[in-house]
Amino acid sequence: MTRTGPRTGRGRAVKRSPPRPVRPRAVITDIDGTLTDAHRRLDPEALRAVRRLEGRGIRVILATGNVLPIALALYRSLGLSGPIVAENGGMLYFEENGTPRVRRLCRRGPALAAYRLLRRRGFDLRPLFTDRWRESEVAVEATLPVEVLQPHVAHLGIRVEGTGYAVHLMERHAGKLPALRRALAPLGLRLSDCLSAGDGDNDAEMLRATGWSVSFRSGSERARAAARFVARRSYAAGFVEALKASGVLAAS
Repeated sequence: MTRTGPRTGRGRAVKRSPPRPVRPRAVITDIDGTLTDAHRRLDPEALRAVRRLEGRGIRVILATGNVLPIALALYRSLGLSGPIVAENGGMLYFEENGTPRVRRLCRRGPALAAYRLLRRRGFDLRPLFTDRWRESEVAVEATLPVEVLQPHVAHLGIRVEGTGYAVHLMERHAGKLPALRRALAPLGLRLSDCLSAGDGDNDAEMLRATGWSVSFRSGSERARAAARFVARRSYAAGFVEALKASGVLAAS
């Protein structure tokens, strides 16, 4: 899938030096473009970094636009302590006394109505392959700008959000940030206790709200503007660079 939006080589990535070593109680991370390389392949160094965080007692929370089954497979393979925010905040996974729990935070019906309206108005929208597993939103290939689609569905209470990999139709109150607030409360954590990492427009609210935040040279313009620190390197290499620059991980 072709990624759209401001990326490597478009605009200058400003490197912001952290004022002091960061000591988060949790690290919230996107997956695609953050734990992966330019070809969406999981980066071994980033995965080792995540495991080191968990080994130090720092919870790693996945916050992704992808579907829950994909995020859950990664969560279990890496031995993360969660929770998981999937479908851009539409789905929440957590464990309660060792029992897996899933909460659907948004309705898919309004997003489907918006998708059908856009198709009737002549927009060539192609659902992602993974859309068949979505429960709270609709995701289509990133062939049209968000700004073109949003005015047509605003009256339906629908928010159109771009990730760089896809365009998502979701209820207006959806988003990673509202879901994270719900996910953190039972753990006794606040957004100010967390470091967040992401590269897409859909990460910008999260990046602005957490105690410390990082993006990368490959991040969208909105993500870079929202982050406290922007790495010189791109994708997962930038994620690792930012963790070391912040002092969360010791530089090798």
